Amino acid sequence: MGMRGEGASAAWLKRAAQAIEVSEGGEVPTDPDQTFMRLALDQAHNAWALGEVPVGAVVIKSGVLIATGFNQPIGHSDPTAHAEIQALRAAADWLGNYRLTGCTLYVTLEPCAMCAGAIQQARIARLVYGAPDPKTGACGSLIDLFSDSRLNHHTTVRSGVLLQACSSTLSRFFAERRAQQQGGGAGDSEDE
Repeated sequence: MGMRGEGASAAWLKRAAQAIEVSEGGEVPTDPDQTFMRLALDQAHNAWALGEVPVGAVVIKSGVLIATGFNQPIGHSDPTAHAEIQALRAAADWLGNYRLTGCTLYVTLEPCAMCAGAIQQARIARLVYGAPDPKTGACGSLIDLFSDSRLNHHTTVRSGVLLQACSSTLSRFFAERRAQQQGGGAGDSEDE
């Protein structure tokens, strides 16, 4: 990463650190989906720090975090290196099984068709996502792969968990990228 990229990463990390809100004695979320989605948001920030579209994912089994992932298609030169795929691969490796029965996948952005197919092939019991993706979402926004009764596995889907936080992370990333491009910065113009 060049000096310009290092400067952008440092600036982003500084803003991210300032945005973290710590409050003692505050209300603790009682919805475990929100707690786990916050972990997925942390993963999304890892992607952002590397200049990738900030999408993060975590896999939970029996209330325990077993795997994490974040977008890395640019860095890995791999079109399949979406956050969900990264997390599914790590979970399968951890469990020693490609079938992830009884697991829940949390992801900050609605999965695309590729990721939705992988989620079904992995036999994920439950999918929880934050922001809808009207361009490529395969959980109801563009198509709904999970509602097709002809498929032999059906994942339960919950959407909109920490919707504002997930959406604003993506919006801020793309606004920053546009500003860099308008200011003569060399940014990668690829979307997820």
